[in-house]
Amino acid sequence: MPTGITPVRPLAPDSVAELTTAAHTLLASYDGDPTHPGLLAQVPAVAASLSDPIRHACRPVDTADGLFVLRGLHVDDEAVGPTPGHWSTAGGAGAVYDVILLLLSTVMGTPIAWEGQQEGRFVHNIVPSPGHEEEQTGASSSVLLSPHTEDAFHPGRAHLLVLGCMRNPDSVATTAAGIRNVRLSDSDVELLSRPVLPILPDDAYEEAQAYQGAPPAVPTLWESEEGLTLRFDPAYTPLDRAPDDHRAAYARLADELARVSVAVSLDPGEVLVVDNDLVVHGRVPFKARYDGADRWLKRSSVRTKGRRTRPPAEESEHGYGQAAVEAHA
Repeated sequence: MPTGITPVRPLAPDSVAELTTAAHTLLASYDGDPTHPGLLAQVPAVAASLSDPIRHACRPVDTADGLFVLRGLHVDDEAVGPTPGHWSTAGGAGAVYDVILLLLSTVMGTPIAWEGQQEGRFVHNIVPSPGHEEEQTGASSSVLLSPHTEDAFHPGRAHLLVLGCMRNPDSVATTAAGIRNVRLSDSDVELLSRPVLPILPDDAYEEAQAYQGAPPAVPTLWESEEGLTLRFDPAYTPLDRAPDDHRAAYARLADELARVSVAVSLDPGEVLVVDNDLVVHGRVPFKARYDGADRWLKRSSVRTKGRRTRPPAEESEHGYGQAAVEAHA
């Protein structure tokens, strides 16, 4: 898989100092707890006060790649402590980076959380966890995390996925493939724009998997005003239920996404921003050591207001009973 040339937006030292100082100030007011409701309530005002260079670096995705990397933040490897063995044991580890990610995410839009995932936190810790090695979730390691749209099963999924790297000693790559870089025939686009199959909740959403409502059929592709968008998660799409021509078109799409896929290996302090309507992402397999030095990312999900990159019919979906909470609602 090619490494490609990922668009990079550097954060100048002054901008890094501004973000870091703002995050430390917020944490100091709330006993170092990045999840404190008071801190969350103050984030919008602090984000609004950030300087123009930071706001410019956080401007919308502006290339067909559908992603970019913010570069310039520094992670103190010793100060953050060992990589947690599970998200639930992370506590306040790396709390200042939780707040920095929240500030950046708030400049880009509105962070969201899921009531049924990681205790409703707005910043998730993505770490390999014993017993989850072969799942299709962020806690896996030994299997390829298949390219997918984040939270594809839900109509309220994020528009942007933000991944901040805390540690990555083995240069484990995130994979990314943009729908506007593929080559598909008009007939394949037309086939895949029909709502034929549902996308089922993934293994991170046990309550959603138990939902009793009928799974809604959804289109894989949609031609928006801005261009082609996609909603794609083959690991949780019952393709065996589809007609032969639809399955064949889906396979051609998967092949094209694999052809244009790039590997993005993040260094500590780098932040990958992915447009969740344009790009599917995944992760290459790796051998987790569980020695406190494994790969560790922090993740936030962001909605942006006024976008028209999704079919209007999504508004009537039940979302398998899952509710997304906006940080600043």
